Order: sequence, then C-alpha cells, then structure tokens
Amino acid sequence: MSDPTPYQPPRIWTWNKASGGRFASINRPVAGATHEKALPVGRHPLQLYSLATPNGVKVTVMLEELLALGHAGAEYDAWLIRINDGEQFGSGFVAVNPNSKIPALLDRSGPEPIRVFESGAILLYLAEKFGALLPDAPAARAECLSWLFWQMGSAPYLGGGLGHFYAYAPEKIEYAIDRFAMEVKRQLDVLDRRLGEREYLAGDAYTIADIAVWPWYGALAKGLLYEAGEFLQVQDYRNVQRWTDAIAQRPAVQRGRRVNRTWGQPESQLPERHDASDFDRPTPGAST
Repeated sequence: MSDPTPYQPPRIWTWNKASGGRFASINRPVAGATHEKALPVGRHPLQLYSLATPNGVKVTVMLEELLALGHAGAEYDAWLIRINDGEQFGSGFVAVNPNSKIPALLDRSGPEPIRVFESGAILLYLAEKFGALLPDAPAARAECLSWLFWQMGSAPYLGGGLGHFYAYAPEKIEYAIDRFAMEVKRQLDVLDRRLGEREYLAGDAYTIADIAVWPWYGALAKGLLYEAGEFLQVQDYRNVQRWTDAIAQRPAVQRGRRVNRTWGQPESQLPERHDASDFDRPTPGAST
C-alpha cells in the first residue's frame, strides 16, 4: 500500500527541524566551531584526536604497526574525542580538522606543526613519512593506492548509507535499505574476488590498503557492524573471511583497535593512549 501523502521536496531546502535518528543532535548544515576548547598536547611527536570508530581504528592500527616495525618516531598520544557529545566542534579540534570529523592528527616533530585530517590522508602521510607499508615499485604502489581510495569511495555506502537506514534511521525505508544492501553486497563481492587472487589487497604484502579496509569490512564480515551479518549473509564471502581473520591475529592490530575505545568488554577498552605500557594497565571506570 503506498503512502497517501508522499514526501515532495520543497523548492528550497531549509533546516527547520531535527533530522531524527541516533545522531540527530550533532548533525547540522553549517561548519565551524560551536564552542571554545583547546586540545590537550602530550609529550610525543604525534598527537592523535580520535575515537575507535572504523575510521579512527585505521590510524591507531597504523601507528601501532609502525612502532612494531621499529619506527620510534611513530610514538603518539591518542586523545579521546567524544563525538556524541559534540567535542569535534570545539575550536581546537576544528583548527586541526575544519571538517569536524575524527580522526585528526597533529605532527609536532618539525619546526612547525603539520595538521593532517581524513583517515586516508593520515595513512598515506604516515606511510610516506616513515617509508613503510606502502610499496615503492610503481605498479605495486598504484595497486595499493587504488584500493586505499576504493575504501574512501565505498565506505560511505556502508556507513552513512546502509548503516544509517538499516540501524539508525527513525523509520525503516525499504527502498533505501534495499538500495544500499545491494551496493554493500556488491562491494563484498569485489573484495572477495580480489582476495581470491592475492593474499592481501595490494598483492602479497600487507599495506595501508588493508589497514584502511579492514576496520570497516572486517567488522562487517564478522557481523560486528550494525548487526547486519545475517542480513547480508557475510559468511558466504570466504576470501574476505580468511583475510579478516589473518589481520585480526596481528598484535599491532589487536592493540590499535583498543585505543580510544570506550565500549565493549573492559579488556577491549583503552580510552587514551600515551605510552606503550598503557596497554598493560586496567582501564579505570570501563563500562561493560
């Protein structure tokens, strides 16, 4: 049965009511700071301001992988940004990322601080800075960057698309859910076919392409993202499952996914990270 009064867009859109859904309180059609708040600064060269969403996990995994490879200059302070509380709209954070999204990185290792925002840009910046996890050979480098940017273009369909309409929208819209479910399953098939050919996305070596894709599609493959595993029959993508499991076993990945995390089992949480020894300390006041 069709809606007797279907929505008709006005000639000019105006923001005159809350959009509804889980994140309605922090959504707005303008940029810029809403309040004055300076960012804390720790003692390490790299200052990360983030939360352990898939985009945030990319960067903490990258930093832990660099440290595991012996790059002491990758030591970092990871400060928690509570996006549900609007901390990304503080003046200090907006100065580092004018787009008000986590993660944001400040590199203070040189004479002048360098800001880097957008998770893909941060991965590429760190890979070039330390000469790691990005192939040198032109063909391999091109393959790696292609998959890195594949993730940048594909994840919005998984996050703001399927994730929003399947899990967070105030009402279920069949057309929207079907549209984005079809696209996400196509993306899983793209990954599965590629991972049936090579061990990792860029070839035989683990790279920033895997680090970018895994927090989104690895979580999806294990049914941890939006509880959509059964809905999408993710177990059918066996090559994605193999790749997901292999990356999850990496010690640096296990450490990185804990940083800036404030939910789940207490042992999975590390709201802030300022030293490698923080991983060995109990999390005070961790919620379950």
